[in-house]
Amino acid sequence: MAGRTPNDRAAPELKGGDRRWGRSQDAHISDPYKATAKLHEPTLCSQCGAVFQHGRWHWAAAPADAHAAVCPACHRINDNYPAGILTLSGPFVASRKDEIVHLARNQEKAERPEHPLNRIMSVDDQAADRLVISTTDIHLPRRIGETVKRAFHGELETHFEENGYFVRVNWTPPA
Repeated sequence: MAGRTPNDRAAPELKGGDRRWGRSQDAHISDPYKATAKLHEPTLCSQCGAVFQHGRWHWAAAPADAHAAVCPACHRINDNYPAGILTLSGPFVASRKDEIVHLARNQEKAERPEHPLNRIMSVDDQAADRLVISTTDIHLPRRIGETVKRAFHGELETHFEENGYFVRVNWTPPA
């Protein structure tokens, strides 16, 4: 080690478990709504006004020279093809439906500034003891489910589609 400085140290080797990866980084898991080619920058979503710039979608003022396209979230909404579904069921849901929807909208609102593609597509409250929330990504339903679980306890089950970009989250109130 004689003559070596601290900057000469070799970088540590990463083992399989040292770095956290989500399901969306797996090579065999692909989002059918993700662009197959890089978009021209800047690109403005013609429906929601999100801007694709510096490699990602974000909220910004529309540049004058922006190309027009539809962002993946608006594309999913147009096709009514959610990436995630959160189902809340039980008699408890009927009595607290407004509160639960408020929690879901607040979670969406908290994520929206940093993640413009994470949106609630629809809230189906047709059944008295059931609430179904559809989203444009796989992260928002889990986060909403965790928020509801923190507020009301209960059981939360998450099921990712084996080879696809879809998640189904189920919440049931405590017994």
